[in-house]
Amino acid sequence: MTPGDIAAAEPDKIAYIMASSGQEITYAELERRANQGAHLFRQLGLQRGDHIALLLENHPCFFQICWAAQRAGLYYTAISWRLQQAEVEYIVNNCEARVFISSGSRAATVEPLLDKLTTVEARYVVDGEIAGFESWLDACDNMPGEPIADPCEGAAMLYSSGTTGYPKGIKRPLPDVPYGEGEPISLLGALYGATADSIYLSPAPLYHAAPLGFTMSCLRNGICVVVMEHFEEEFALQCIEKYNVSHSQWVPTMFIRMLKLDPEVRQKYNVSSLQVAIHAAAPCPIPIKEQMIEWWGEVLYEYYAGTEGNGFVQLNSAEWLQHKGSVGRPLNCELHICDDNGEELPAGEPGTIYFAGGGEFEYYKDQEKTDSSRHPKGWSTLGDVGYLDEDGYLYLTDRKHFMIISGGVNIYPQEAENVLITHDKVMDVAVFGVPNEDFGEEVKAVVQLKDPDEASAVLEVELLDYCRAQLSHIKCPRSIDFRAELPRHPTGKLYKRLLKDEYWQASA
Repeated sequence: MTPGDIAAAEPDKIAYIMASSGQEITYAELERRANQGAHLFRQLGLQRGDHIALLLENHPCFFQICWAAQRAGLYYTAISWRLQQAEVEYIVNNCEARVFISSGSRAATVEPLLDKLTTVEARYVVDGEIAGFESWLDACDNMPGEPIADPCEGAAMLYSSGTTGYPKGIKRPLPDVPYGEGEPISLLGALYGATADSIYLSPAPLYHAAPLGFTMSCLRNGICVVVMEHFEEEFALQCIEKYNVSHSQWVPTMFIRMLKLDPEVRQKYNVSSLQVAIHAAAPCPIPIKEQMIEWWGEVLYEYYAGTEGNGFVQLNSAEWLQHKGSVGRPLNCELHICDDNGEELPAGEPGTIYFAGGGEFEYYKDQEKTDSSRHPKGWSTLGDVGYLDEDGYLYLTDRKHFMIISGGVNIYPQEAENVLITHDKVMDVAVFGVPNEDFGEEVKAVVQLKDPDEASAVLEVELLDYCRAQLSHIKCPRSIDFRAELPRHPTGKLYKRLLKDEYWQASA
């Protein structure tokens, strides 16, 4: 199905709502604008397999552009608006975008790149003005509102969030099917029971793989999407109540921030309409998930997957309560846990997680990175470490490159992070290795407090003792620094690389 099918049957049905402004876009308007964009791409000479890039906040034009590219058979690369100029320049050039679209609010980032985007032939701004950019809406207004003559399925080609290095473009083959058949099975319907009457809340940035994938699937299946321009914990609860949200997708950081609201604030909003609250992107500490299930009920559904699309692991609340800490069992793939030599490990022993049979991908124009993600048997990995229990449920330990080696002992910082984040005074935390002359590395924590004024040497000792009461001392930080804010990606991932590099460079 496509938005055009829904527009033909119910033209006035609301496709999506911008939560802060209240702006509503019907399926008829979405279809018309997407058709105009597709005609513009064809007029510019873009054909199946060509690339465009967009650097946009959660903007009313976002879906219109993506659906224009989707029906024109193009790869569309949505870029994080939080990236710096050099990162934006790298991604646009690396994906060989022929068209680049941004907004007036991003002018300070993109204006200096005008002559540095070597593959770009046309530049558009959706609102405001940017020197050297044409108006996207004006250009589209001159195009027909009917479908192009040669519609075909396109696809997103997104880049990793760059938490451990330069972003990697993740390219999958374009669907070799007629336009309208690009999603043979809807996960929202098959796994989560969503129907055309469902209301889906998207509180995260649309440029990220999960929010973009889920919301595009919603619009393909007639599900109304409520888009939060920015996540704010109390406003998210207001949206659930106001729109009678039935389905939603979150990251653990959002759960943590909602749980740390004052109880009277949390309790004044009716969230009983929620049927499914999907979460992923990072491990969720067990106490946090227990509190969420107690608050929202058994509506939480967790999954483990990557932008690479090489496998999907999932479970519901009832399963999780029997396997606390697990991210589920594989749905469309097989899992293999291997040691550093590629040998498979028995249940209970952590190793690199490999997927088999879940889907193919490549890191665009980087054969070395593609090859390094493959097992000799052809399986692929996202670089995560975990283990399987006797029932085949997967548990994540940490990212392999976050592992700390202290005195020859392997330490996974996720364990200490999961403990410290449950402390009443902690809002966010990062744990990583810093140089130690005797042991090579030692464990360091950087903490963001709910009240920054409470930072003190006394609180540092309190937090260290809190961690040591629950974990082996060798896994706990030896010291804690306090920061006003941590460099966390809006999708929930922590830019731990930035913090770690700061300490290692200072030591050097």
